[in-house]
Amino acid sequence: MDNPGWHARHRAQKDEARWSAPFRRQDGTFQPVEEVGPMAEPFVGGFLPPPSPQPSIGRGAPPPPPPKDPSWLKPGGMRVPSAGNASWSEVSRTESTASGAGQSLHSLFANMSAVERSRNLRVARMNPYLQFMAGPLLRYDTVDERGVWRGAAMIVTADAGSVYEPLPMLKYHWDPNREVGKLQRHVSSRKHGKSFDLGPHPADPLSNVSPASPINENGDYEPGQDPEQRHVEGQELYVYYGNGGTFTFWRFMIEIPLSSHEMKIHYTINNGIELNFFVPGRNQNMRWAAYSCNGFSSGVNSDDFRGPGFKSGYDPVWMDLLSHHAEEPFHALVGGGDQLYCDSIVREPELQDWVTQTKPEAKKAYRLSEEMRLAIDRFYFNHYCQSFRSGAFARANSTIPMLNMLDDHDLIDGFGSYPDDLMKSEVFATIGSRGYFFFLLFQCFINVEVDGIDDRRHPFKSLIIGGPGPYVPYPSHSFLSWLGPQVHMLLLDCRAERKLDQVCSPAEYRAVFARMRQVPRTVEHMVVQLGIPIAYPRMVFLESALGSNFNPLVALGRNGSLGLSGFVNKFNADAELLDDLNDHWTAKHHKKERNWLIQELQKYALDTHSRVSFVSGDVHCAAVGVFRTFVKDKKKPGVPPTLDHRYMVNVVSSAIVNTPPPNGVITMVSTLATKTHRTLHHAETDEIMVPIFEKDTDGSPPKSKYIMGRRNWCSVRWEPTSGDLIYDIRVEIRKGYGQTTGYTIRSPPPRWN
Repeated sequence: MDNPGWHARHRAQKDEARWSAPFRRQDGTFQPVEEVGPMAEPFVGGFLPPPSPQPSIGRGAPPPPPPKDPSWLKPGGMRVPSAGNASWSEVSRTESTASGAGQSLHSLFANMSAVERSRNLRVARMNPYLQFMAGPLLRYDTVDERGVWRGAAMIVTADAGSVYEPLPMLKYHWDPNREVGKLQRHVSSRKHGKSFDLGPHPADPLSNVSPASPINENGDYEPGQDPEQRHVEGQELYVYYGNGGTFTFWRFMIEIPLSSHEMKIHYTINNGIELNFFVPGRNQNMRWAAYSCNGFSSGVNSDDFRGPGFKSGYDPVWMDLLSHHAEEPFHALVGGGDQLYCDSIVREPELQDWVTQTKPEAKKAYRLSEEMRLAIDRFYFNHYCQSFRSGAFARANSTIPMLNMLDDHDLIDGFGSYPDDLMKSEVFATIGSRGYFFFLLFQCFINVEVDGIDDRRHPFKSLIIGGPGPYVPYPSHSFLSWLGPQVHMLLLDCRAERKLDQVCSPAEYRAVFARMRQVPRTVEHMVVQLGIPIAYPRMVFLESALGSNFNPLVALGRNGSLGLSGFVNKFNADAELLDDLNDHWTAKHHKKERNWLIQELQKYALDTHSRVSFVSGDVHCAAVGVFRTFVKDKKKPGVPPTLDHRYMVNVVSSAIVNTPPPNGVITMVSTLATKTHRTLHHAETDEIMVPIFEKDTDGSPPKSKYIMGRRNWCSVRWEPTSGDLIYDIRVEIRKGYGQTTGYTIRSPPPRWN
């Protein structure tokens, strides 16, 4: 058997067998599937790179990190950054094995006293000390009408190992008169591909030294010389009570008056390691990166995606994103859904009796125990801490402010797309409700009990509160954020109000469109972030087959016959893929709502003289779909994109970590991509997929010009000369090697009268 899908299913079945027989410890509690402790103490915040996943049999231990060039040392005993960097806080280093490195160290430090050596090599420590569980995390909100950048930082600390007298303090500083120079990537002598000097973060898999204090370009100590300095006391946002003690979420609100040019912001927590991020000039449009699907599905061996020099298969494409950030900094990091995969909650031991109920009716009627409720919270807390503090992703979320919107896996697979009776069942509804709570907490830094649900008086000004969720005890939380004078982004919450026959409620749409119509008239681009693509090949025939009561595979799966139990899902014994198809905008239950939304956005574009484009994820492929004006007479030329208010691109970037679909699925979707869709011809709207992939990543002819089944992310910038918004889809060249190549699509400015 050399079928990758078979191997994935086999691994998933072995995992299921492993966790389906839980056992209690001597204290009467179960052994959790996932339980993390505080971060190790040696570094500020307790960060350490996560242990490498267990290597596959026959693969051996993971390769060591590649050596870096010894250019971080300078004669005279002081440390200097590599080319283009301005402070020691931008340098990362591994123990170099390059020839002569040891001799250089001896010559540099031989004449120093112990005090001088300590001063030069000291690892920064927080005072008072905080024992981190996760963080620091950064979040971007918006820029207000006064030109003030608004955002926040958040940390999670273990109360038993932390000192809160005084309360945690975030200090940030910048020089409004210092322009950020063009940064250049520093390429080392790495044998396998390239290695880049990125700013240090203790979770960086290629960093194991943290600086004590900022150093200027001349190698001299700079004790906080920036003229603009701020101090923010942490706000106690939430307390998690677990078997290991209590853990506090601290939020620090950040406000920065924008200058005429881009600025670099430095920040520390309790005088620990200094990290930084970048903000644009007041009249500058942001550079931003978009990604989705930041995790592996059940049964996928992450080591298959770990190339030479990487600790795990999670890191390679993230390191590519970070290398581009080091070259030309991003101002925002847009998470388009599935920022982590929470499906493994069904492995928690307290839930096994519910999971293993063979009859869907028994599963729906199952009563939630207090032990199960605590286990659900325990899973989300531990899983978020582990995911958001690990590897290169932790480097990104602490140095590029996040803008996040959820999809189903942030809660549990398919939440919202199952029939009403399952969605309202006590256990399933609790899983989704607590998943949404922890999404707001970890990804948006929001606690409804603290912040309320009045978006006119909310700490985050970009928030748009919609209608109540039918299955979660919260309203939808959408966001409309400033990305520049010409660019705004709507992150539409398509999960909180989702039902089998609804994506968003009329109340949510009213609130969203009302806020969109309040943006300044200078805005030419309205980017709409949708977790699931709205312009993507349809699979109606597959949806009909899987949803049929006469499907023999579903019947056999429900009976467990012929080993086909995996063909139906664990929750209601429907076909396993049906929830994914029901999630799509093109599903029969959502088709009418989809067509209405497209036409409403066309009206919005025409009325406000702005270009609408979409950014999506979910499907583990890269692709580009386009809506445009339909010209009935094929002899007539089409409307030029700049003059066509119906012209809307849908950039699909997925996944930055997860495995692509099997080749057979990609072939099927590619075939469907050429099909003519007449759904909106009555509204003078045509829909096509763009053959953007003229070559494969190695320059050879592609398997498909429409669908790229490789891991990817997207870099986005506004071009001043043309007014175009340029989407650069960065596709992994070779699996696990951490390098990408780009495929660009342009969203033109509105130039109709």
